[in-house]
Amino acid sequence: MDAKTHTTGYTDDHAKAGLDTKFPEIETWRNQFRAYEILVDDPEFTSVCPKTGLPDFGVLTIRYMPREKCLELKSLKEYLFTYRNLGIFQENIVNQVLDDVVKATDPIWAEIKGDFRPRGGISTVVTARYPRTEERS
Repeated sequence: MDAKTHTTGYTDDHAKAGLDTKFPEIETWRNQFRAYEILVDDPEFTSVCPKTGLPDFGVLTIRYMPREKCLELKSLKEYLFTYRNLGIFQENIVNQVLDDVVKATDPIWAEIKGDFRPRGGISTVVTARYPRTEERS
């Protein structure tokens, strides 16, 4: 099979799987201080591969500098539980979480990192930052 006819079997539907999900709103509380960093991690993050249905495991880390609002952790936990049985690519998880954290808190900056455990011998680390730029820092 040559490169032009080779296919992975993944479709555009697989690529956008999970992105039309109605995620619960992440609640916030009013920040009282300036110029500090918050780090929240979920060391037991799980989701599902949209093609195979196999579970994906990883550590999801949320780092941000709050402006006026901070993430309320119980609602964040409930939000992250939404991914537990959701068929979605790892890259989409990280970018969706970033968008939702930014929407909820309007931070000065934010970084979401997904460090996903190996499956088939390959692990993946995905990082997305706000504000979004094309430049690598």
